[in-house]
Amino acid sequence: MASLPFKDKHKTGFKSTHGGSFLKQWTIFFRQFLKHPGMIGSVIPSSRTLVDAVLEPVDWERTRLFVEYGPGVGTFTRPILERMHPDATLIAIDLNLDFVAWLDAQIDDPRLRVVHGSAIDVRRFIREAGYQQADYVVSGLPFSTLPDGVGAAICAETRAALRPGGEFLIYQYSRYVMRLLTPVFGAISDRLEWRNIPPCRVIRATSDEALAQAA
Repeated sequence: MASLPFKDKHKTGFKSTHGGSFLKQWTIFFRQFLKHPGMIGSVIPSSRTLVDAVLEPVDWERTRLFVEYGPGVGTFTRPILERMHPDATLIAIDLNLDFVAWLDAQIDDPRLRVVHGSAIDVRRFIREAGYQQADYVVSGLPFSTLPDGVGAAICAETRAALRPGGEFLIYQYSRYVMRLLTPVFGAISDRLEWRNIPPCRVIRATSDEALAQAA
């Protein structure tokens, strides 16, 4: 599985949202939920309130590499790019080619690298982008419905991909992922964001320096 090349543009931004783009965005999201319900956490895209809550801890001024798992139609991708430093990079990883094509067609920003592949390969994608480790990784992957062993592997690979002190930011509709995070992350916080339909857990796992050096 390969990444799409960086876009060679002089200006960052998003392509036009006129002409029913919001309806198209919702339609493709709903269709993909029907086709792959085990890969998409909810039939309803995340609210802006949830997006703000998940991204609130990020130190945007110092962040140079941000990774997103399962970007879908860009519900988090766009707000991340809005906040990100001009010199930073966002790697968006998705197994769904329809979502990859949608993001590439809709978001016109040279800081975005859209990748067709698995989050398990995050370290390879980081190296291909010219980096060694990420500052933050955000994920809405439904860990409770992933095949056996895949969720644990993603959590372990994510911890190894983060710089010491880097953070794994997760939004979920259950606490299942906590059992996967506990063995590999030094500090984990968990709270419920009620201002989303349905209410969603916001989990923050910090890469411990000692664990990172032992990887």
